[in-house]
Amino acid sequence: MRDSAHTTRVTGSEGTPHAYGPNLHLHGTPLALSMLARLGHPDTHQPEVGRLAARLFEYLFTEVANTELPVEIARVPTRMTAKHPDEAYDGVVLTRSQRVVVVDVARAGILSAQLFYDRFNEALDPAGVRQDHMFVGRTTGADGCVTGAAIAAAKIGGPIAGALLVIPDPMGATGGSLCHVLDHYESIGAGQPAKVVFVHLVVTPEYVQRVHAAHPDVVIHAIRLDRAFSSAAALESLPGARAAEERGLDEHQYIVPGAGGLGEVLNNSWV
Repeated sequence: MRDSAHTTRVTGSEGTPHAYGPNLHLHGTPLALSMLARLGHPDTHQPEVGRLAARLFEYLFTEVANTELPVEIARVPTRMTAKHPDEAYDGVVLTRSQRVVVVDVARAGILSAQLFYDRFNEALDPAGVRQDHMFVGRTTGADGCVTGAAIAAAKIGGPIAGALLVIPDPMGATGGSLCHVLDHYESIGAGQPAKVVFVHLVVTPEYVQRVHAAHPDVVIHAIRLDRAFSSAAALESLPGARAAEERGLDEHQYIVPGAGGLGEVLNNSWV
């Protein structure tokens, strides 16, 4: 059944309307939705899938940087200042001293995390930008259903206290893996970040509800909310307006429509 949330044109400044509260941002512009639709098409493989994923995360990085990074008023000389010494740019710039920790949740998140890490290094003082690595996998039961998440290995470069913690990962399905990442930082005494931002191509209602139940202050940025298995009334309503009737996961906890197992597709590895 067609989801009404995907059939209304929105602009970047508005985002896709929803009732899930201010900590969910859905950037479903026509260009982003078009690229995401192509990314999830069964005929799309490498190298196109990698290029599309990179373009989509470039777009999301711009939205995250404009929304979540602090700014200041600075005076910056231009090439015309030599001719007009009293004149320079006086205005808003990003606060370059902001500390950022990007988390690579392998394997699906390798491409997106590296892209965000590179862009933060360009936008901010690189001395304050770090990338951590965690190998997180779903755990499943005998029936193939997801039962949780487990961290197989982690490489963490120090505390996260006071930093902006950003986790760019293509699919936000159950929320178990990313909540597990936050629990791991807490378990090792890494400190309290200034803000936590999760960034995805697609999320589900189950994901949004689980993440915000466990960590209400986490800010989620995504392009699309998939809720294919919701009631007919929910699909005709604003996302989140009938949250109890919304569902986007199949019996094996995969997103539908989704884009398939992007960890497999991006890495050409089917195990």
